[in-house]
Amino acid sequence: MKKLLWVLTFYLLLGCSSDDTIDADLENELEEETPTNLPDEVGTVPCENGLAGIYPCNGYDLVAHMSLDIFSADEANDIWGWTDTETGKEYAIMGLDNGTVFIDVSNAENPVYLGKLPTATSASSWRDVKVFEDYAYVVSEANDHGVQVFDLKRFRNIANVPQEFTADGRYTGLGNAHNIVINETTAFAYPVGTDRDDEFNGGVHFLDLQNPVEPSLAGGWGLNGYTHDAQVITYNGPDADFQGAEIFVGANEDLVVVVDISDKNAPVTLATLPYPNIGYTHQGWFTDDHRYFILGDELDEVRQGFQTRTLIFDMADLQNPVLHHTYLGPTSAIDHNGYVLQDDFFLANYTAGVRILDISDIENSVVVETGYFDTYPENDNTQFAGVWSVYPYFESANIIVSDINSGFFIIKKSN
Repeated sequence: MKKLLWVLTFYLLLGCSSDDTIDADLENELEEETPTNLPDEVGTVPCENGLAGIYPCNGYDLVAHMSLDIFSADEANDIWGWTDTETGKEYAIMGLDNGTVFIDVSNAENPVYLGKLPTATSASSWRDVKVFEDYAYVVSEANDHGVQVFDLKRFRNIANVPQEFTADGRYTGLGNAHNIVINETTAFAYPVGTDRDDEFNGGVHFLDLQNPVEPSLAGGWGLNGYTHDAQVITYNGPDADFQGAEIFVGANEDLVVVVDISDKNAPVTLATLPYPNIGYTHQGWFTDDHRYFILGDELDEVRQGFQTRTLIFDMADLQNPVLHHTYLGPTSAIDHNGYVLQDDFFLANYTAGVRILDISDIENSVVVETGYFDTYPENDNTQFAGVWSVYPYFESANIIVSDINSGFFIIKKSN
């Protein structure tokens, strides 16, 4: 099995964006093997005595694993999911250095690799995908990539897998983008982390998805500078002044910014949130009640030597948010993407794997780790390797995970 062991040591300005200056040492150990579209592990491997096979774990089993060999790629990055409302089938969508792959995970112990959508231009370590209704939208930091649009309904009548797919549409009103955010309620997509010299200063572009295959530009916002990542919601939280408003919360490198973007022609900044010991403001997610915003800083572990640090803001007043609580994890691993599902926060924690935090008593500043699955058993060091992202939103409760070095994983809470 071909396995890429990828170690990055950071010295100056770092982050998951290629916009930052990176000094990297890459160590490769390659064992060639004929690729296959079958998973490397078949059948659930239970978490017993702290291990599921070779993977450290607590309360989560290994359901399946597919290596990068299968996808003819060297690195994995972002991951998202789609459920076909007509068939009930569940699909994983994972970014790679050279494209985007689609995996049928309906039979989770035997996932099927359906095929790859190649990158629109060149390879890149940064690729992101989100879904609106039955369409996937893919951006990358590859030059002139734009936004690829892919009709996921094509999987209803697919044969002869894996296939090499072509996009159903492509928006070229922007070049590179680090990430894309979608508010399904309003049918808008929001590419962020674009060129700092573009018309929105690397901030956010507003793309109308009324015609899902042909997105159209409806404005943008860049007064608060470069936006690395964001969440956009139709607000239903405790602040009565903004009920039903479309709220953009951006991770803007050295601060969090809250903007009312309900009027695409006249966005209004509601608040900017500095916080102590900023390294690189990376990504965050609201609790389901829109009361708290849970933020990860990608470089505070590197620069300040923290154990994994997660910052929680009280957003009861959107114009005056306050830092409510700071959670420190059990390792020195760097935090990356994090997502809320009811009372759980699923944190992609690079070399420490996926960590699951109980946030049911977040109001009283109580956050407790209740489980984990570590796809990077080598160590828990402060380095950019291991889990990039996690998607916990399938009805089946199967959780899909992307690992930079080892590819695709499906895990599930132990019985």
